[in-house]
Amino acid sequence: MVEITALPAFDDNYIWLLRANGHVAVVDPGDATPVIAHLADSGDRLCAILATHHHGDHIGGVAELAARWPVPVFGPALENIAGVTRPLAGDERFELPEIGVALEVIAVPGHTRGHLAYYGPNIGAAGALFCGDTLFGAGCGRLFEGTPAQMQASLAALAVLPAPTLVYCAHEYTQSNLRFAAAVEPGSVAVQRRVESVARERAAGRATVPTRIGIELDTNPFLRWDAPAVRAAAAGRLGHAPADAIETFTAIREWKNRF
Repeated sequence: MVEITALPAFDDNYIWLLRANGHVAVVDPGDATPVIAHLADSGDRLCAILATHHHGDHIGGVAELAARWPVPVFGPALENIAGVTRPLAGDERFELPEIGVALEVIAVPGHTRGHLAYYGPNIGAAGALFCGDTLFGAGCGRLFEGTPAQMQASLAALAVLPAPTLVYCAHEYTQSNLRFAAAVEPGSVAVQRRVESVARERAAGRATVPTRIGIELDTNPFLRWDAPAVRAAAAGRLGHAPADAIETFTAIREWKNRF
């Protein structure tokens, strides 16, 4: 059975480890130090490195880890990431035989031009999604390189995954994102309940991720472009009814940028 654990890094990053059979695959190692410490303490052997995109807080430790352990390094072909040995564009499937899992690659441009997500439908009972900075708890990534249309399409590709799928995003942003979600849908009971639940978790020092696709569909404004309240909120920003899902998403994302 694959165990997924988080190594905290920097102020709010999570480096995800997939562990089984004495081996570890690491997702988005922005800092090599906690990974090296884990390997030393556990006796696990590194078998693969997965990068979702090129930002330093996600790849800063790749070179050092790959120099110590010459393992496959998977990452986006469209981005310049030193050390990537398995460039990917989306729609590929590959196996990590040491830990007994297969991952599907989903292209999710928007935050960056070549951003990837890794989906393991058979990891655990629910499946697991490693989505970097595309989908967050109650939020989504900023548009640094892609367009609103690209990001909306990328989120739509993740939204159709099974509702129980566990979402392993790369930052602890849920509580702040929920403040915005409550502004977008002030009458949402689901959002308010999640605000209260997340407040309890953070007060106890616990992580709010992984989340689940179903939870995000109910409470994340960036997946709810068809919800009447979200469309109404977008209309309030635009001064007219949004023409489609892309215009709704764009208005909500621009609002969040200034929130």
